[in-house]
Amino acid sequence: MKQKLIEAAKKVSKNAYVPYSGFQVGAALLTESGKIFTGCNVENSSYGLTNCAERTAIFKAVSEGETKFTELVIFSNTNELFYPCGACRQVISEFSSDLKITVVSLTDELETNIAELLPHSFNLDK
Repeated sequence: MKQKLIEAAKKVSKNAYVPYSGFQVGAALLTESGKIFTGCNVENSSYGLTNCAERTAIFKAVSEGETKFTELVIFSNTNELFYPCGACRQVISEFSSDLKITVVSLTDELETNIAELLPHSFNLDK
């Protein structure tokens, strides 16, 4: 399943709207029910209004009634691994305290989870 998620994240990264940074990111989110939701980053000239790929995928899933997630793959079109920003980490932790996350670049891959990326998170479980 992980390879399918990686391919979906790579494919959707090509849809990223990135006229300012050129930094294409794609995300593929697997739900407990087996559905895959994808998202890409969407930039805006007012950078604060930019939305990351991870949050796009999560918001799409939630808008379709899915709130239980098992795995997230994030792909960036670089040679270096990039991790979710703070806002994405907080949104991810809202829905899962142990979500498996795989970060993928053009040359590398690393598995982690949201508990490692955002220890002591602020959420309803606390």
